[in-house]
Amino acid sequence: MTETTADQPLSAQNDPEMIEAGRRLFAGPVTFLLSAPKVEFLPQAICPEIAFAGRSNVGKSSLINAITNRNGLARTSNTPGRTQELNFFDVGDPAGPQLRLVDMPGYGYAEAPKPMVEAWQRQIRTYLRGRSVLKRVFVLIDSRHGVKDADLPIMKLLDEAAVSYQLILTKLDKLNQYEAAKAIESVEAVARKHTACHPELLATSSAKGRGIDEVRAVIASLALSEF
Repeated sequence: MTETTADQPLSAQNDPEMIEAGRRLFAGPVTFLLSAPKVEFLPQAICPEIAFAGRSNVGKSSLINAITNRNGLARTSNTPGRTQELNFFDVGDPAGPQLRLVDMPGYGYAEAPKPMVEAWQRQIRTYLRGRSVLKRVFVLIDSRHGVKDADLPIMKLLDEAAVSYQLILTKLDKLNQYEAAKAIESVEAVARKHTACHPELLATSSAKGRGIDEVRAVIASLALSEF
């Protein structure tokens, strides 16, 4: 939520041109491509990819649906660990998509069997470390709870792998104005301690549409950057 001054260039999330580019990007086709249960089933790396990671029930599917203006594109569920595969979505013409969104398996699901959790974790690590087209990972944080112990391993992994990532606060509509400001301040403080973490926080409410234009703008800027 960094403020800009007259002497500083606008960040993508505050740039009217990028906000409009994001609107146009997601006004076009967005289609489900495939689910990859293992890394050997990943699609060919032909365009930039933006991945979404977060604890179970943090709101990943709801955020992806809000960004793409499609209610049922990504499935939502109250059952922890429902997303057990890497789910890929083409943005733009499927014959030559401008970028792909990747819904990653949720983590922090105590109810899942340990072998299953370990298998999902290995898949995440392999994907993050070896995917050359991965432009950024959005790590979603529930605004009501802030950064939890379960979030730290993936942030550490992203730091070590030098993979650019950015924190997104979800469910901001569940907080009053004071609580929201404190949540933003707290998570920004954590972000500053991580070397690969983008310094600007994105604050959203999928239910109310807050911050969705800004997320689209950041995605559009990444899609338009040199590939």
